[in-house]
Amino acid sequence: MRTQVGIIGAGPAGLLLSHLLHLQGIESVVLEARPREYVQGRVRAGILEQGTVDTLREAGVGKRLDAESIFQAGLNIRFGERTHRIDLVDLVGRGVTVYGQQEVVKDLIARRLDDGGDVRFGVADVRIENLGTPRISFVENGAGETLDCDFVIGADGFHGISRGQVPGLVHYEHTYPYAWLGILVEAPPSDPEVIYCRHERGFALHSMRSERVTRLYLQVDPDEDVANWPEDRIWSELHLRFTDVDGFELTEGRIFDKSITPMRSFVAAPMQHGRLFLAGDAAHIVPPTGAKGMNLAVADVRLLSRALGGFYYGNREDLLAAYTEKALKRVWRATHFSWWMTTTLHKAPSGAAIEQQLALSQLAFIASSRSQATALAENYTGLPYESGWSYR
Repeated sequence: MRTQVGIIGAGPAGLLLSHLLHLQGIESVVLEARPREYVQGRVRAGILEQGTVDTLREAGVGKRLDAESIFQAGLNIRFGERTHRIDLVDLVGRGVTVYGQQEVVKDLIARRLDDGGDVRFGVADVRIENLGTPRISFVENGAGETLDCDFVIGADGFHGISRGQVPGLVHYEHTYPYAWLGILVEAPPSDPEVIYCRHERGFALHSMRSERVTRLYLQVDPDEDVANWPEDRIWSELHLRFTDVDGFELTEGRIFDKSITPMRSFVAAPMQHGRLFLAGDAAHIVPPTGAKGMNLAVADVRLLSRALGGFYYGNREDLLAAYTEKALKRVWRATHFSWWMTTTLHKAPSGAAIEQQLALSQLAFIASSRSQATALAENYTGLPYESGWSYR
């Protein structure tokens, strides 16, 4: 087979890039190891920056997002059993949108298939055989296949094969000494906005997926077993950590999903080699506290979409050559913000009194200083893009 761009991975990065290229008249084939049902059912991030929402709308895949998402004009930070609202719209003129990553993936898959896009699920033994004249080999329905292309995009996640093809790769990594126990609950949200809570027993987060589904998290040890957390223990701990002086009431409901998520910061550089380019989790991972994972993937493919458009329609290679430099500027900013949010809101395992007081002092500063709250709002809602996603 022959195409212009071979994309490994049918997550948000790979699917969105395929669609953005299609809108510019550039062909692609997407190869995904997992079945379609699995890809569409993975519960991941749920908060979209304004730039991500704008990108999806501009690309024509925002209809269901606009109908079902929840716009958030602010967020709440709770510490010392007092809640402090950060008015995002007032501070920076934009907010964030609650819409699950799996919903974005469903929308993108449906649109690619409706447009006649070539997205292949359940392929096996995917290998990049040549980066000089790129070729990808894989097995589909038991038969060996090869895909010749001009470029290969590795959007196959942290555990994918693409990153290992970049020689001289430098890894920057930090593993956090805590994890999140996350649950999905059949219950309306207890507050219309997200609540980030620092408590002496550990961090807790109140979020939502819809008007009928609440997403809740608890800080736990990284080696914790989810089997140790029956429903009564989960609810008891959530009620304790969300306690505030205004009598906040947490709405309970049926828990239909429960998992533990480890937390790490990871950046790989460079994000390219020859005609191979990495995007999304294949190149960087952030802890979920700052809600940056999928948003960074969208930022990566915006750059790649425009750079590939420049190659095919402007005979330009400079945009592709600058990909790593431009992408990492945003990646490092988001990595720092996510690290800062995580360490400030979580209880350190050491229990050191000085760490507790330093974190509380920083939170109090944000709650009382407009400039500090503005800095948080700028990062949380997403920094503006330098250019559009299309070269044409």
